Amino acid sequence: MDQNATTSAASAPAAPAPSAAPSPLAAKAIPACGNPDAIGLSRVVEIDTTGGPAFGTEHFKQYDFLRDKEVVLTFDDGPWPENTPMVLKALKDNCIKATFFEIGEHATWHPELTREVVAVGMTVGTHTWSHKDLARNPYAKDIEQAKQEIEMGVSAVHMAAAGGPIAPFFRFPDLQQPPELITYLGTRNIATFSTDIDTLDFKLHKPEDVIKSAMTKLAKNGKGILLMHDFQHNTAEALPELLRQLKDGGYKIVHMVPKEPVITLAKYDDMVRAQDKYSSANNTRSESSVVKTISQ
Repeated sequence: MDQNATTSAASAPAAPAPSAAPSPLAAKAIPACGNPDAIGLSRVVEIDTTGGPAFGTEHFKQYDFLRDKEVVLTFDDGPWPENTPMVLKALKDNCIKATFFEIGEHATWHPELTREVVAVGMTVGTHTWSHKDLARNPYAKDIEQAKQEIEMGVSAVHMAAAGGPIAPFFRFPDLQQPPELITYLGTRNIATFSTDIDTLDFKLHKPEDVIKSAMTKLAKNGKGILLMHDFQHNTAEALPELLRQLKDGGYKIVHMVPKEPVITLAKYDDMVRAQDKYSSANNTRSESSVVKTISQ
């Protein structure tokens, strides 16, 4: 196992307890599952994002940390009403966890959903501010504009989480990954995630087609980081049956956690705050001190 993707103490029952204090973001133990029909969590891996390692064998071959029949579930483009809660319910019912790459703008629209995703122990990474293809202009010509799209996404998701930990995990929209931006992410100690298996669920209109795509590609690949979208309703509908088929097929679910949380940059925090065009310097008092129920 390489130094950037290590199995956590929680996922190795035979290993002695580590001498160092555990990561604040890593699960201390895989919790017991009260559902005998659930697939359950098999292993937790901690990712050290120092230097910005890149994962996903579709584009990056160095860190292939999954064992045969192991699957990491990832979801892009959320959070989104109805769909994200449906995905969370399926994951919770099956006693498993996944990684969500959230769009910053979506997180500002639905911060309560980001907080819920974090609160139930999922890993939350980022997916830019507004899902722009950073390999195209104007971003391809202007790296500062591309950095802004990345960093505003980080800041927005971090703000939406309201103090909950956000991972230094990033996925490029459309998996378009300019080398200079991967280098930049390395300076920020943010890991890049491509995928091993793209279900192409955004092109599929029926839940059964999403399931077929995922299972067919997994059968061929044998394992993998699976790319889906909690933005897509068909995926949310498909997930309970997909998880049942994964269990029946002998697949194991692995959860990724970061060694350390992401650190935002004040410049981009301010840019995200500026997006609220109706904010006012007058609105600095807490709601409870401004609005009180006097009759009910």
